[in-house]
Amino acid sequence: MKLKNERTLAIEAAKKVGLIVTLKGWVHVRRDMGKIIFIHLRDRSGQMQVVFLPATPELYQTAKTLRNEFVISVTGEIVKRGAKNINPNMSTGEIELKATRLEILNAAMTPPFDLDETIQVNEETRLTYRYLDLRSERMQKNIRHRSQVAAFIRNFLTAEGFIEVETPYITKGTPEGAREFIIPARLHPGQFYVLPQSPQQFKQLLMVAGVERYFQIARCFRDEDQRGDRQAEFTQLDLELSFTNETEVMDLIEQCYTGVVKELYPQKKLTRPIPRIPYQEAMAKWGTDKPDLRKNKHDPDELAFAFITDFPLFEYSATEKKYVPVHHLFTAPQDGDEALLDTTPAKAKAKQYDFVLNGVEVAGGSIRIHDADLQRKIFKILKLTDEEIASRFGHLLRAFSYGVPPHGGIASGFDRLVMILQNEPNIREVIAFPKTGDARDLMMGAPSVLPKHILREAHISISKQE
Repeated sequence: MKLKNERTLAIEAAKKVGLIVTLKGWVHVRRDMGKIIFIHLRDRSGQMQVVFLPATPELYQTAKTLRNEFVISVTGEIVKRGAKNINPNMSTGEIELKATRLEILNAAMTPPFDLDETIQVNEETRLTYRYLDLRSERMQKNIRHRSQVAAFIRNFLTAEGFIEVETPYITKGTPEGAREFIIPARLHPGQFYVLPQSPQQFKQLLMVAGVERYFQIARCFRDEDQRGDRQAEFTQLDLELSFTNETEVMDLIEQCYTGVVKELYPQKKLTRPIPRIPYQEAMAKWGTDKPDLRKNKHDPDELAFAFITDFPLFEYSATEKKYVPVHHLFTAPQDGDEALLDTTPAKAKAKQYDFVLNGVEVAGGSIRIHDADLQRKIFKILKLTDEEIASRFGHLLRAFSYGVPPHGGIASGFDRLVMILQNEPNIREVIAFPKTGDARDLMMGAPSVLPKHILREAHISISKQE
């Protein structure tokens, strides 16, 4: 008995022979074989071969007008393919849809490149037509797997008692290393917001607030000069814990990420146990604090995680002619090294830990300073004036005076992690709408010139550069 189903089904769900279905999607390819017309219909779940026969003249004539990337709705019966027509490379290769009804929902121009494999296409062309690039099977898989990784992490951390909290995207400028994107405050002429480089201070303030276990899959923004595999906006897994230590944070992120691999990438070979290597040992043995510990650096399915620990708290910058933090200026010195801050700060070690994967840093964290006096001392070593401390970090120090628990956390480059898991060469391949290396959006045409009246409302005037 045939099952009549008026619902629109995803192609992967429509595999039962004899089922009457309506499928909607894109024409991936059309082939005229004598008097029979075949198309491959594509949606996000896969492809299905559809057959149009001349016995239904009106339907057949409409099918003749189909071209690649037309959006259509087609109704018919799922039937077995003949033995010679079975396609072992398709999940639906043993069946096809015998069409009885066809509706063209939208016609399409010929795409500027072949959608079967877009990675070979010029990058500027791909980014200009990103909505077409994303139709390719590889990009669909990347975006889908990215979503699955995020869902796993959310479920894992929620089960561990973490609370997901959103922090502001427009905030106060408190430079922590990279240059920030600036937003004029229209209602407050001459004053500015910035887009955050990370939620660092907000998550520490959440510890003051008694949240105790926080996480967020956060958007972060850095107005950096062109730098290879970087993006002006990127995604970061951010988490913070109260009453914690280095071992607890490292154990947590290790369990989370190895869980991702076991659940979503079982075909990967995960190197165990995951070593915890002091910074000096890593530098002496490999000459880098991001060693690639794979036995075979060419089998892409081998995953070699490692923690790097015991970093210096400071390093001397010849350019700035002063000490700068190796991690960031909220990182706590190791127990017993606080006395060195008054004599030889360069010898002090940090409660810092980086998580590396196949030679790429995928996360970095530390135990934070929770004592206001110690934090002021660090600021002074970094040659911040009293005025700068009050202006940039007064809110944090004030909060610390109301009882702050010991706390620490870690921030992970989510795009980098998914890039490695998907065996991609660049983070742009796992971001839906990335920028170019110089932070342009070729699809939308950003950045762009704004009308003069908009600039006036924001109290902005453009000066001509010499």
